[in-house]
Amino acid sequence: MKEGYIIRDQSKPHFITATVVDWIDIFSRQTYRDMIIDCLDFCITNKGMLLYGYVIMSNHVHLIIQSQEGKLSDLIRDFKKYTAVTILKKIETVPESRREWMLERFKLATQSHNRNKNYQFWRYGNHAEEIYSQKFMWSKLDYIHLNPVRSRIVCKASDYLYSSASNYVYDYGLLAIQKVENPIINVHKKDSFYKSISW
Repeated sequence: MKEGYIIRDQSKPHFITATVVDWIDIFSRQTYRDMIIDCLDFCITNKGMLLYGYVIMSNHVHLIIQSQEGKLSDLIRDFKKYTAVTILKKIETVPESRREWMLERFKLATQSHNRNKNYQFWRYGNHAEEIYSQKFMWSKLDYIHLNPVRSRIVCKASDYLYSSASNYVYDYGLLAIQKVENPIINVHKKDSFYKSISW
């Protein structure tokens, strides 16, 4: 079974993708997006997570993260485990029009693995890619920030609330990120790029 790319250097920042099983578009609901934000905020404050960039799309989350404490793979594991448990609990206890259908899909996903007894929320593997240079860091940041533009959710990357694009353009956002300086592209040009990019 392929588990995604192996994190060889646990101290380095990595680009990771967490994908919901069957590509279920659970994050089309704000309440579930907010739960991801709350968990990331907790990890930044209490778990030594450095968050350089992120975007929450309808069925997956892209992150560029680094661990200041312990192994990065443990941090990712704990993040995915906690968000899975809390989101599944909310689906079960709060009115949700798609509850039966989603829980059935999450239950079916356990049949191909023996790790989860009841439900599997996230797909296995994170497709982790080590950030080996500043140029590569910026290529991944651009990829992350332009996801909502490519999906035609917004016209400008900085208009999407659930990403770090506004942190890089306006110096504020839903989360306190570790902002990366870009020596290759003048920061004002980068701001202009994120403000003006359209379909």
